[in-house]
Amino acid sequence: VENVVQERFDRLRYVEVKHGRIAMLAVLGQIVTKAGIRLPGDIDYEGTHFTDIGTGWDAWMNQVPDAGKYQILALIFFLEVGIMKDQAGSMDDRAAPGEFPGDFRNGYIDFGWDKLSDADKLKKRAVELNNGRAAQMGILALMVHEQLGVSIWPGGI
Repeated sequence: VENVVQERFDRLRYVEVKHGRIAMLAVLGQIVTKAGIRLPGDIDYEGTHFTDIGTGWDAWMNQVPDAGKYQILALIFFLEVGIMKDQAGSMDDRAAPGEFPGDFRNGYIDFGWDKLSDADKLKKRAVELNNGRAAQMGILALMVHEQLGVSIWPGGI
């Protein structure tokens, strides 16, 4: 690629990391749901149980109540606008900018990251990037097979 500036590359890397993280959560959600693990209780006041809701696009479109969809979208909006910023201190400048594109620690969460060597940090970021790429392909395959009516899960679940 010619004439690419670092700022553009960082933006594309940020988007790739973020989409990878979302895809990893989506694949994990599919695995957990297909394994039969559900929240206890009801999803609405009409008595619909979480166990009554299927998986995939059909469940989202036809089984999740509208109020539940609005709550999920409101949570996503809140996270996008208020929490998941690509730099620390974006709300009130309490911390320095993020260390790398996709650094959502925002000056609060560390989990020992600052104690790692630069080589270990680079390796962990590469692993996350590759896992995110694999998850993006995985969730795409799950969605395509769902629309084709073919299950790729063991036992056809």
